[in-house]
Amino acid sequence: MPKTIINPSVWQEQEMRRRNPVVRREMRKILVIRGGALGDFVLTLPVLAALQGHFPRRSIEVLGESRIASLAVAGGLADCASALESPALAAFFARDGSRLRPAAEYFAGFDLIVSYLYDPEQTFQSNISFCSPAKFIAGPHRPDEALNTHATELLLRPLEALGIRDADPRPRLTLPARADRVEGDWLALHPGSGSEQKNWPEPKWKELLQLLALKTKWKFLLIGGEAEGSRCQRLAAVLPPGRADIAQDLPLVELAQKMKLCAAFIGHDSGITHLAAALDLPGFALWGPTAETTWRPKSDRIKLIRHPRGLAHLPVETVRDALTCHP
Repeated sequence: MPKTIINPSVWQEQEMRRRNPVVRREMRKILVIRGGALGDFVLTLPVLAALQGHFPRRSIEVLGESRIASLAVAGGLADCASALESPALAAFFARDGSRLRPAAEYFAGFDLIVSYLYDPEQTFQSNISFCSPAKFIAGPHRPDEALNTHATELLLRPLEALGIRDADPRPRLTLPARADRVEGDWLALHPGSGSEQKNWPEPKWKELLQLLALKTKWKFLLIGGEAEGSRCQRLAAVLPPGRADIAQDLPLVELAQKMKLCAAFIGHDSGITHLAAALDLPGFALWGPTAETTWRPKSDRIKLIRHPRGLAHLPVETVRDALTCHP
């Protein structure tokens, strides 16, 4: 049987492609994996925008919490989104990779995977390597506050391995315009967050709303989720009839479209505030103990209002006077 003769230059090219398939062959599909809450995801939007700009002809998919990842698709930053909470993916987080087969073909379809998952022992990354030739780039699950650098800039740094530098670190989310028209001037308010330590006291929110209802023509979009419970309903009760719309537990794309129609925003250190900044809303974040350098909204249009002794001491009049743009 004759021997097969391989040209050395061909063999070297094949070996380079095997070792670095993303660089050496045309990229087809990119996967960005981002778990965490809404704020974490919004701060990762510049990563999607940078990949889209650097690889304009490539398909980008997001693997994340399904309710949140839909924002990237609606904003045109990803072609599709898949649910990170899918049971089929559970085996990839276990050392025993014997049950990887159901999702193996899914990961095999990508040439580049950028992951921001918490994977301290690289279990997930190792399991991916068994079933996918993709170049795997691991980013930080949570940016290090000790670096005194904004989270978006730290999340972008892993892309330097792809030659992506000086990307825009500001999250931007552009949504299709709604067909319905909004009458009057609306102020969006998110009176909660994931932690009570970050919240302005509810009685002060009530006082602010009563003052604004008396002195302005604002209508109020009160935004709430599971963390806020019935807070929005209690706040709406102090307003005149017809001046409040409660957006409680809305799908995030629908909520973002409602927020985009508002003239301004007030909130806390929360994912909703980062969403407002990405939508380019002007407004204020009532800022508590969180590290400002790392976590503040990456928008010049969202100003921080603080008090040296904490939010509990922030006067209602300070917030009211900051709303110089009211009608």
